[in-house]
Amino acid sequence: MNLRQKITEDMKVAMRAGDSKKRDAIRLLQAAIKQREVDERIQLDDTAIIAVIEKMLKQRRDSITQYEAARRQDLADAEKYEVDVLLTYMPQMMSEAEVTRIVDEVIALVGDAGQQQMGKIMALLKPKLTGCADMTQVAALVKKKISS
Repeated sequence: MNLRQKITEDMKVAMRAGDSKKRDAIRLLQAAIKQREVDERIQLDDTAIIAVIEKMLKQRRDSITQYEAARRQDLADAEKYEVDVLLTYMPQMMSEAEVTRIVDEVIALVGDAGQQQMGKIMALLKPKLTGCADMTQVAALVKKKISS
């Protein structure tokens, strides 16, 4: 079962169970996927759907930070619930040791890794780590390693 089928099946289960919060969160995800497909006139595969989910997670986390700063815990809790639902569709996250090992391998592959090579290193890492690691943390790790 691919990711799109799993999302659709979970939607049906939530609707049958009368779980309106989960249903609404899944509908938001389906709408984002459909919007991207219409905009780009393509059929998204699992990798592209994961990219959509990552974008939605980033948006939700930013919203949570803003809502908590504004002391709107009710809205922050709603966003946290959506984050929990979205995380169920993400692949298993890699451990920090695994990410570090892959980063070290790519840096060794590139060779003389100065600041100028940051883009090349990240381009090589992205297909390996997308969906399995937080890419902002990976970028920070790469920057730290190549500057030392």
